[in-house]
Amino acid sequence: MKKRLLIAAYLMLAISLAGCSSNGQFVPMEYSVNGDQVRAISIDVRDRKIDIGPSSDGLIYIDYYESNKEGYDIELTDTGILSMTSVSNKDWTDFIGVKPSAGNRVISIRIPAGELDRFSIKTTNEDVSMQDLSTVGEISISSNGGNIRFENLNAENSISLNVKNGDINGSIIGGYEDFSIHCDIKKGNSNLPNIDGGDKTLDVSCNNGDVNISFEN
Repeated sequence: MKKRLLIAAYLMLAISLAGCSSNGQFVPMEYSVNGDQVRAISIDVRDRKIDIGPSSDGLIYIDYYESNKEGYDIELTDTGILSMTSVSNKDWTDFIGVKPSAGNRVISIRIPAGELDRFSIKTTNEDVSMQDLSTVGEISISSNGGNIRFENLNAENSISLNVKNGDINGSIIGGYEDFSIHCDIKKGNSNLPNIDGGDKTLDVSCNNGDVNISFEN
């Protein structure tokens, strides 16, 4: 009995410490760079909602929140690859208790008109939304535990969409005949056919969710 009481006391202390220590104060941050310097964008984060939209002044903007416990490594290489990855400085007690508020878990990306070679996004437990993204050579979006939503997605070569425990909804510039479509659906429904013949490729994978994609000429 004493041993059980001691274990319970330790657990209560750990939860109390977690509630007091939290993840630190989140502060808004902004990264910007001239769009002409960037050929590819790679976002690989955890537990973050990602919103992508257009920029009107030729600059790429990334707005986000970080604390002394949770942040990001943002790097632009000499070859024009802009990457953003999660960085964590959490103690074990930081994993017990309340996660950051919804507002602090959003990354907003604005991209000017102009062609990118590749745009890759990976996140977990949150949604990805894209609207009026200018032409990109290759687009790859993955969310484990969230939805993917987009409007007027425009790719020159290929689009890859992957979700687990979420839905895929949106519109793509072009027609069915422009794409070779490969769709792998488990525990869900899809309005897409599996067809070959198009110059572009559309690969869709959805596990435990539905797919509804329209084509806009």
